[in-house]
Amino acid sequence: MNSNNRFAKLLRANLNAVLRSQPEILPRDASLLVAVSGGQDSLCLAKLLQMQRAKFNWNLTIAHCDHQWRIDSRANAEHVEKIAKEWGITFCLRTAEMPLTSESSAREWRYTMLVEMAKANNCNYVVTGHTRSDRVETLLYNLMRGSGADGLASLTWMRSLTPEIKLVRPLLDVSRHETLGFCHEQQILIWEDSTNQNLDYRRNRLRLETIPYLQEHFNPQLENAIAQTSELLHDDVIYLEEQASRFFEDNISVIWNLEAPRLHRQLLQEQPLALQRRIVRQFLSRYLIHQVNFEDIERFLNLLTAQNRSQSAPFKGNISAFVEHPWIALHIR
Repeated sequence: MNSNNRFAKLLRANLNAVLRSQPEILPRDASLLVAVSGGQDSLCLAKLLQMQRAKFNWNLTIAHCDHQWRIDSRANAEHVEKIAKEWGITFCLRTAEMPLTSESSAREWRYTMLVEMAKANNCNYVVTGHTRSDRVETLLYNLMRGSGADGLASLTWMRSLTPEIKLVRPLLDVSRHETLGFCHEQQILIWEDSTNQNLDYRRNRLRLETIPYLQEHFNPQLENAIAQTSELLHDDVIYLEEQASRFFEDNISVIWNLEAPRLHRQLLQEQPLALQRRIVRQFLSRYLIHQVNFEDIERFLNLLTAQNRSQSAPFKGNISAFVEHPWIALHIR
């Protein structure tokens, strides 16, 4: 490999280093479903995995999700399919049949389709091209929404999509600048998504305006600094979640009764506040119909010092919490 392939050298070395330190995220002989939009990050990922396929004996499938948001979406899908064939990789496509009205609905549909394609192709790993740049955007976006440590560390190396299928992001130490350099170096034709320039999408405004401003006026190494913060927070979150889970191993601390599940008030009160919040969130997550938020947790914790028979304001889904000494129980209508 000559000096003109410096990005290939850099990113292959980066991927090898990630897999040495975390071999469980993409093990040898695994079947990988690679999510490819046609943009620089996902095409860089697919090519890198193809380069390393023989070394790790991976079975690769390229998956594309057509949201039908743009008039060129079909041509975009055909472009990805053409590249997959040129690289000798199986191609799989899913096309939206119903209008996707928001970023969140599109994301939910996309991951549902990726799981479906993974199962159809016997893949236990869905691999995406999220980069360090995406990690920075996610942390800043969640920070402005008032997220706690979990939200600030949400873009991690691996998480479960189903009990059998893992989502893996092996490029979290790579910048968007590096994936672009790699694609240009390898002469990979990138499909430019016009919606990436639309400032009506908040993440685009973060990427195109806010982050460049912060880099220019506050810290040129902003990406590295924030990515490091996210990694540190992730380690803290894992530790605190494990400590909170131990609370439920004590048979006298909780009763998992479907009609009136309950936590032992005094035992919960003896825990540090950070653990109290995580214990309550793990507890409520089993019963609330929506994602547990800060207000839900504080509503429950207010009963720690309330009088017997006190009751909380209702949660969504006609569920409320009440004090039944020595317990705080849920009333599920």
